[in-house]
Amino acid sequence: MKKGLIKKVCASALVGVMVMSLMACGKKEEKNNLTAIKDNGKVVVGLSADYAPYEFHAVVDGEDKTVGFDVELAKEVAKDLGVDLEIKEMDFEALIGALQAGQIDMIISGMNPDEERKKQIDFSDIYYEAQHAVLVNSADKEKYKKIDDLNGKKIGAQLGSTQQKIAEDKIQAGKISLLASVNDLVLQLKSGKVDAIVTEEPVAKMANKTNPELVLSDISFKDESGGNAIGVKKDSKELVEAVNKTIKRLKDSGDLDKFIIDANDLAAKNQSK
Repeated sequence: MKKGLIKKVCASALVGVMVMSLMACGKKEEKNNLTAIKDNGKVVVGLSADYAPYEFHAVVDGEDKTVGFDVELAKEVAKDLGVDLEIKEMDFEALIGALQAGQIDMIISGMNPDEERKKQIDFSDIYYEAQHAVLVNSADKEKYKKIDDLNGKKIGAQLGSTQQKIAEDKIQAGKISLLASVNDLVLQLKSGKVDAIVTEEPVAKMANKTNPELVLSDISFKDESGGNAIGVKKDSKELVEAVNKTIKRLKDSGDLDKFIIDANDLAAKNQSK
C-alpha cells in the first residue's frame, strides 16, 4: 500500500513538473513586443499621411517621401531601439485594428489617448499637446464666434478621430461629414459642402497657411485626452518604457519642438510649389 501511495505521489509530482515546464516553455516562446521588434530588426509604424504637419507627402530631392513631425519621432524611436524603421500608411480609422492584428508594431499618427482607445491599446507618455480648432472660410469668420454658432451647420471631421467625437458630442450639427482624408475635408470646406472643419490646431494652421481663403475661427476645444501619444499593443510594458525614454530625451533636448517647426516649414514649402 505504501509503495502504491508513493508511486501515485511521484506520478502526480511528475505531471506537475511537466505542466510547469510546458508553461515555462510557452512563456519563453511568447516574446514581449519589445524583444520581438528587436529580433525582427525593424519596427513597423502605422500612420495616416494626410495630416500635415504631423505626417504628409512632400517632394524631397526630387523624390516623393512621407515626412512630418511624427515621422521624425518614429525615426528617433527606431534609432533608440537599434532597429530599422518601416512606415505603413493607412486610413486613420484602420490603425488600431492593424495594431491589434499585428500588421504594425505601433501607431505614431497624432493619436489622442482617449478612454475608449485605452481599452483597446496601450499608450506612451504624451509627446505633444495641441488644442482642437475650427477651420472656416475667411468670408464666414465673423459668423462663427462661439460653439452655438455651429448649431445646425454642416461640420466636417476626420473619420475615427478625436475631432469626430467633438463634432458629435459638443456641437449640435445639422450634418456631420466624415472623411478619411483631411485634405478631402479641406476641399469640401472650400467648395461649400461643409461650413466648418474640426481638426487639431497645428493642422488647421497649416491648412490656413496653404489655403489663405480659409481661417481659424474663434472657436476652440481643449484637448481633454492630454495630447498625442504613441499607441502599442496591450500589455507592452517594456515597449512603452523604451518609447517613453525616447520621448523624454527629445523633450529635454528641445528636438520635439524643432521637429514641429521644421515640419511646418516643409509643409508650407511643399504646398507652395
